[in-house]
Amino acid sequence: MNNPSLVVYPAPASSANGTAVVICPGGGFRTLVYNAEGKDAALYLNSLGITAFVLKYRLFRDDTVYTDEHPKQDIFRAMRMARSLVAEYKIDTGRVGVMGFSAGGEVAGWVTYHATDSHAPRPDAIDGLSARPAFEILIYPGPLSVPDKVPANAPSAFLLAANDDECCSEPVVRLLSLHREAKVPVEVHLYRKSGHAFNMGKRSEMASIHDWPQRLGDWLNDGGWLKK
Repeated sequence: MNNPSLVVYPAPASSANGTAVVICPGGGFRTLVYNAEGKDAALYLNSLGITAFVLKYRLFRDDTVYTDEHPKQDIFRAMRMARSLVAEYKIDTGRVGVMGFSAGGEVAGWVTYHATDSHAPRPDAIDGLSARPAFEILIYPGPLSVPDKVPANAPSAFLLAANDDECCSEPVVRLLSLHREAKVPVEVHLYRKSGHAFNMGKRSEMASIHDWPQRLGDWLNDGGWLKK
């Protein structure tokens, strides 16, 4: 993936509530699981009245052109780009969150826990806008998402994984501990079984996994993000 881009899924005008989310699909930095962890997530958020932006970030594994600095640049630019479009899509600039799956969770974690870092040149006025997410949603995030310390001013977080996920259940457990130490609000769902990469749960025969997006909807509602 050589050309980073941001694909917009506007919330229906009849239900739009002013909240937006930048979504980072997973794929191990080798590919992007665009449909199952990008488009499907965007359409679910649309059903809640949320405008979604799906980020196609640059991939650095098995490629000599890019390093991990490039997806960092892409997510910082994406958060700022979303804020530059608030008037066009009727978004509240203080209600732009970030969501990531697996490697995309690492990308989302970078901008959440290092929001004051620039990670990019400043070619235009957009890069003068804040990249800090209003809230964070990490779905089975990879280990690179875990900072040394969660800042006390970090946004509230929704974390979710399966306990038998050998890759990405431990980062959720570690992030829970770090959020509690920092006294930053956090909600965690650690399911008994489902391994890795169950996406939005559509293909799962387990009721808990199939219905996990409803837990996210409850969290967004309880946080006030679904109110107009």
